[in-house]
Amino acid sequence: MNMKINARPCAIRIIALASLAACVGPVSAMDWTGYMRGGPAATTVSGESRQCYGLNGPGLKYRLGNECDFYGEFQMAQAVKADGVDFNAVLMTNYYSPQTESNHDYGVEQAYLEMKGVDIAPQVLFWGGKRRDRDDVHIVDTFFVNMSGVGTGFENVDVGFGKFGLAAYKTDSGAVRNPDGSLSATAHNNGGARLHAQLYDIGVNPDGKLRVVATYSKSDSQGGIKGTDGFGFSVEHVQDKFFGGGNHIWAQYSQGSTNINQGFGDLTAPSGNKTWRLVESPSWQVGAFGGQAIAMVQHDQTDGGGSTKSFSLGGRGSYGITRNLKFLTEIGYSSKKPDGGSSENLTKITVGPALSTGPDFWKRPELRLYVTYADFNKAAATDVGNGLPTNKTNAVSYGAQVEVWF
Repeated sequence: MNMKINARPCAIRIIALASLAACVGPVSAMDWTGYMRGGPAATTVSGESRQCYGLNGPGLKYRLGNECDFYGEFQMAQAVKADGVDFNAVLMTNYYSPQTESNHDYGVEQAYLEMKGVDIAPQVLFWGGKRRDRDDVHIVDTFFVNMSGVGTGFENVDVGFGKFGLAAYKTDSGAVRNPDGSLSATAHNNGGARLHAQLYDIGVNPDGKLRVVATYSKSDSQGGIKGTDGFGFSVEHVQDKFFGGGNHIWAQYSQGSTNINQGFGDLTAPSGNKTWRLVESPSWQVGAFGGQAIAMVQHDQTDGGGSTKSFSLGGRGSYGITRNLKFLTEIGYSSKKPDGGSSENLTKITVGPALSTGPDFWKRPELRLYVTYADFNKAAATDVGNGLPTNKTNAVSYGAQVEVWF
């Protein structure tokens, strides 16, 4: 949930964070990190200044040369040691503008405190506030695990074969927001709470670790109507040293008011609403050739018996021509098929050069030029949730974009 802010309260928070660090004890240098993307674009779609191509659903939009928004987030973190206890204060603000710079939103993305070294459990990390706990596949800009929100918890408990963590979150209203900050169509007035228990850093093979998350959620009762509950689990295997990169596999399930990403879902959803998902995503860097790919299948079932099957397959490749010049190519296919309805299909291809600080796939910043071609069927075009041109089944976009993280 984004929090509307203006410049003066933001400045007060920043000053307060710095003052707190200065007063309590020895401090290290402030850690300043961030992320930003944006750039000018044009399209062959008549009447539109820019156009993006994807299906409405997680993992169904490939992002290279296909992002119509401007987004940035900037974080300050101050580590302090006070009376033998290490703690870290974190504040992250963000900026979002859909398509045009005249319409924008500012928010507080994170604001939390974490502590380690307390006498009752010296190795355990305790935290509280608004915090992110998520894991994504970059090329589709989808967080397949996203347990972020306002809450409190602890982690880093050694259980011998791995580590254990427990966290609780609360939302004061059911105003669920999409990743771009817009209000979800499933928003309503109920609040809700959720609990996560996880085992992680479980060594199962050389350079491979397992993370298992179990989630329980429940919405608040309102007006004499009992709130719905839900549960879910996520099993993730992470393989390091995989062809110079890594490999991620997720097997996930959810039902009721728990989302498949283990966050809050529709807080009015009955237990008959169920979702399962499998995701495979390798990344690599072999000489000058790097990249990331994804294969995903998802099945959503509603309480009334209807279901939707989603599928995604694609990848992005990067080839280092010189130390600072790369050539990028991304090809992605997405499909969504509701029971009794027509299958929605979309293929997107993007090519273009990029300037960067290094030739590897993950090196940023990148300053790109691109041309994007999308081909989609009539069923995808007429589904208003996809935001595609309704009178076409193919289109071209082109432009420039910068992406940087630090």
